[in-house]
Amino acid sequence: MFEATKIGRSVSKEEYKEQQEELRTQLLAVQRELRNSNIAVVVLIAGIEGAGKGEVVNRLHEWLDTRGVQTFAFWDESDEERERPRYWRFWRAMPAGGEIAILFGGWYQAPIEHHFRGLCNDAELDAELNRIVDFEQMLAEDGALIVKFWFHMSEADQKARLKELARDDRSRWKMLPEKSRFSEHYATFEQVAERVIRHTDRGCAPWYLIEATDRRYRDLTVGKTLLHAMRARLDETNGTDTSLQATDALELPASDSAHITLLDRLDLDLSLPSEDYKGLLKHYQTELNELAWAAYHKRRSTVLVFEGMDASGKGGTIRRIAQAVDARLYRAIPVAAPSDEERAHHYLWRFWRHIPRAGRMTIYDRSWYGRVLVERVEGFAKPTEWRRAYSEINRFEEQLVDSGIILLKFWIQISLDEQLQRFHERESVPYKRYKITEEDWRNREKWPLYKEAVNEMIARTSTQHAAWTLVEGNDKRYARVKVLRTICEALTATLKTPLQPRTGYWPCGDKRLDQQGDKASQSKPNH
Repeated sequence: MFEATKIGRSVSKEEYKEQQEELRTQLLAVQRELRNSNIAVVVLIAGIEGAGKGEVVNRLHEWLDTRGVQTFAFWDESDEERERPRYWRFWRAMPAGGEIAILFGGWYQAPIEHHFRGLCNDAELDAELNRIVDFEQMLAEDGALIVKFWFHMSEADQKARLKELARDDRSRWKMLPEKSRFSEHYATFEQVAERVIRHTDRGCAPWYLIEATDRRYRDLTVGKTLLHAMRARLDETNGTDTSLQATDALELPASDSAHITLLDRLDLDLSLPSEDYKGLLKHYQTELNELAWAAYHKRRSTVLVFEGMDASGKGGTIRRIAQAVDARLYRAIPVAAPSDEERAHHYLWRFWRHIPRAGRMTIYDRSWYGRVLVERVEGFAKPTEWRRAYSEINRFEEQLVDSGIILLKFWIQISLDEQLQRFHERESVPYKRYKITEEDWRNREKWPLYKEAVNEMIARTSTQHAAWTLVEGNDKRYARVKVLRTICEALTATLKTPLQPRTGYWPCGDKRLDQQGDKASQSKPNH
């Protein structure tokens, strides 16, 4: 989930200085308009240690009229607070209509700290997160605008930042009471944070993940995103239709280095010599065949998801997988435009239909991610529909993994020049001509929009239980071997872990029929 906060976005001093004045002017104008409305704005500030959360809040106070802004830090619990329900302290911090409240950590601080320190288990954390979702939805339905920022950076950058802060005795970080030292357990804290963000990232109160390594990029992005959110809510209140512009994506500074994506960080020059390719292909196909049968006997299902730009090589990669797996064990599902029957159902319905039974494999050539890619870019889905799809997809995939399914997701990326070359090849080769359509050429013109959508998709749906694998696809041989190797490694690792038995349908504890095992399906087909 945090890959998109570690790609090195930045803003130069000159660009920062140029954009800061205009941003400040616009923020003050929107704040004046906000005062005449009944909209309360709640800004939640959270993230890892050393990310500069205090610096950002002080910058907002500098840019905004502080007479309409209050900031709350929930460090120590007072006697007055301990004698009341926990959320009493948050209700006291709620701003009146037309005002802004900035909350350090807010209602997220205690659940994160408690889970990190082992004071609550996963079920207790999830129960608290459900309470938070309900609380935020109640505030949003009453008209409040909730803007949540999570500040993040790589472990190496965090260590460098904390080392810098430790040398300054006047740094705000050193002055904080009882520093929690989460930085000493970066990976563990990141896992907890991902669980919290994934559970509470909803359309009424989305999370904005901010790369905090470059201070100028960080501050401008927060300011622009807050400005955009407030302006969109005011326009909505005034009856202006801003549905196409008011997205959950960050509002980025006007700088090329601030707009790089995860896809830009891929080395598309990676290649594999043909003599090495043949040997590696045979090796991994042989291994995959054995692992597919092992998964069958252990009743572990596998779902493979393939996405990528047009002509990225998804079909060729899927064929190499199919060559390795017995035809009786897998199904390949090509996903095109939905039929009338499929359009009459929820968009996930047609994917649920093809979830494999125990021990089998389903390969999706394109998938449910069409909702946040082609349907988003082409306008086939309303903004409200594709915005809420991120959390819907995460919950869907979590159900698959919780049931024991091995879920692997691949994005195959090629360059714009490589795509053009492949398009021309498809037009010139008779047996490939069916692969190229006018729609492919139209999609090519929207390449920047798709890149932006892919970056947000990965940031919001690459989770601990269902991470994305990004594949450098300019060289087809390299891409195919990387995919096969990744599948083999994942199956090998997962099949070593016993599948936890499912105890029954909620809430009854009766044994499920499928847990008894179908003797006919347990035996290996003749081959």
